[in-house]
Amino acid sequence: MNWISNVVRPKIRNFLNRREVPENLWVKCPETGQMVFHKDLEANLYVIPGSGYHMRMGPVDRLKATFDDGAYEEVALPDVAIDPLKFRDERKYIDRLKDARSKTGAQDAVKVATGLLEGLPVTVAVQDFGFMGGSLGMAAGESIVTGLMTAAAKKTPFIMYAASGGARMQEGILSLMQMPRTTVAIQELREVGQPYIVVLTNPTTGGVTASYAMLGDIQIAEPGALIGFAGPRVIEQTIREKLPDGFQRSEYLFEHGMIDMVVHRHQMRETLARICRIMVKAPAVPPKGRLPRPKAPKPAAAEAIITPPPAA
Repeated sequence: MNWISNVVRPKIRNFLNRREVPENLWVKCPETGQMVFHKDLEANLYVIPGSGYHMRMGPVDRLKATFDDGAYEEVALPDVAIDPLKFRDERKYIDRLKDARSKTGAQDAVKVATGLLEGLPVTVAVQDFGFMGGSLGMAAGESIVTGLMTAAAKKTPFIMYAASGGARMQEGILSLMQMPRTTVAIQELREVGQPYIVVLTNPTTGGVTASYAMLGDIQIAEPGALIGFAGPRVIEQTIREKLPDGFQRSEYLFEHGMIDMVVHRHQMRETLARICRIMVKAPAVPPKGRLPRPKAPKPAAAEAIITPPPAA
């Protein structure tokens, strides 16, 4: 009886109370295989310290990294019809939507917010590739249009972080309609004189590339991002030729003039702030620790200097 009480019962109790270790504590670099602790990766803006590989970044982390002190106000997004085509393949579309919403905690693939970027008011939209591949459907299209209209009403620059596999096939033509809708909304933003800046992240493909993702006044891309309409494997199978190294990657597109610049994620915030200030002709922010030089006061009309007449 003592053996059962002293040995067997404690082992059973320890087995039942054993803590489960989360599986995502360490993240493996897809390029080098380097293992990085998830807290260190988060603190480094999801950039692998050794290789510099840019991992995917969620919309909340992206917004916090963009706005001053991580403070922003989300824009209320309109509701749209859910599964209007009653689409079904191996599973019902509405079931896929429920799973994506449960996994991400978001209603759809785009989040829009307003706030300050180095003191300058801006409107920012972020696509979440984790929500059904960031696919463009009615809800995502309506969110982008709402963000553009908000920027036009507030007269702020609009920054779009694009990450998508293209149009959402489960919504058919209703998804494709979002391409011209977002294009018209971009034009309305330009009519009020505000810039539209696009940041292409990995990956940006399909109908998104064929519409608002390539219509920016300034086209920025993160290092190593896959950007294109069809994927490289599809192109190789179609033309039956070997594609050059780095084809459809951001560095290749920059060398061939398709994008304006490739910016490391650590420099993205200050680059966006500088571009926004230049394009809206806002005064530059003085460096930290240096006060702006005071302007010399203009003399009043009554204090105008009068040259005395020469002595006789």
